[in-house]
Amino acid sequence: MTSLADLPLSHPTDGPVGDSTSGSAGDTAVDPRRWPDVARVPRAPLRAAVAGQVLRRAARLRGLRVELPDGGLLAPAPPGAPVLRLHRPGSFLRRIGSTGLIGFGESYQAGEWSSPDLVALLAALATDPAALVPRGTAWIRPLWATRPPAAERPDEQRSRENIRRHYDLSNELFALFLDPTLSYSSALFPTTANGTPDASWPALPAAQHRKIDRLLDLAGVGPGRTVLEIGTGWGELAIRAAIRGARVETLTLSTEQLDLARRRIAAAGVADRVTVRLLDYRSAQGSYDAVVSVEMVEAVGRRYWPSYFSTIDRVLAPGGRAAVQAITMPHQRMLASSDTYTWILKYVFPGGQIPSREGLAEAAARHTSLRVGADEGFGPHYAETLRLWRERFTARAEEVAELGFDAVFRRMWELYLAYSEAGFRTGYLDVRHLVLTRDGAR
Repeated sequence: MTSLADLPLSHPTDGPVGDSTSGSAGDTAVDPRRWPDVARVPRAPLRAAVAGQVLRRAARLRGLRVELPDGGLLAPAPPGAPVLRLHRPGSFLRRIGSTGLIGFGESYQAGEWSSPDLVALLAALATDPAALVPRGTAWIRPLWATRPPAAERPDEQRSRENIRRHYDLSNELFALFLDPTLSYSSALFPTTANGTPDASWPALPAAQHRKIDRLLDLAGVGPGRTVLEIGTGWGELAIRAAIRGARVETLTLSTEQLDLARRRIAAAGVADRVTVRLLDYRSAQGSYDAVVSVEMVEAVGRRYWPSYFSTIDRVLAPGGRAAVQAITMPHQRMLASSDTYTWILKYVFPGGQIPSREGLAEAAARHTSLRVGADEGFGPHYAETLRLWRERFTARAEEVAELGFDAVFRRMWELYLAYSEAGFRTGYLDVRHLVLTRDGAR
């Protein structure tokens, strides 16, 4: 066993970030122009010492196997324990001490740590994270828990840029790890006798259609109905609604999605029944029998939930129904994190906010005539969806690289998918189907 107290803050293996062209763990090249905060390791000896206390505590409370570069272990670990493999422990501790979980993610992007099972490690760390902070060290959190920058606030002017940073990366990138439906949201699998999702890669397209069909059923979409979709994706829901005989207007802020969705809709032979617009949801006009929105509310931001629901209320025809698929978290956790800048916000989904079911219901009730009726969660299905995406992404890493995405990006994306999967496996996150009507009918 090796004590962190014996580790210098500048460990012999802590070479300069980006001193290699390899993309392997512990040896990741970092372009400082593309990734300035990943390339820069902060100098924060006092905070690094506090981070060391947190790491020791995490290893003990969560039974982690923390492996050090010299082959030693930070503490005894039980067989089969989740593994945190430190390649540059000094840099790892300085980043965490300086910027908390943002530093934890940037350290992974830089190749300073790895794990043979990222999901198992992240799931262990996600269990009651507040308990990992040693008594007397909570004072450090305000030093790194900053607010999201105003430049990423998802108002009408900035939302398009936020969406561009994620969804306009490359249609080819998403096609590498999504199934042929190009559905970038939780699938709904058949369940086994014990109630668990029966998930496999060949079953994913049918499970995505099962999810879409359920939403369309909840919204009452059928022949002759008019539908507004808030958040086009790559057009699969609009296509299936049109095949049912509905007329669909679907909105996106992604130019990449706009182009491919239009081509897919034309290829499906339903271009006469589907209109795709590059338009912010707040600018929607008209009256529709149904409104459907799949995992778009997470990009709206808490302060704009009233605008989101007011738009639905304004365009929904009398007697109409809205069906929303939303990722959620427990209400108290949502309140505690709603004004905190996180690694996911910085690198993956700028301007976003995972809501709670209570927060959404309250926003609708306070600002509109809409009420939540049916409300059903299926979080384990998202864990399996993410597993399939993550396995597909890692298996096709060379093809991702050929598209021009460097090792730092690939590690970022791998961590994002694993982090999200761990959230659903631990119950920290859920995904729900909500039905909104003016009388709260189910």
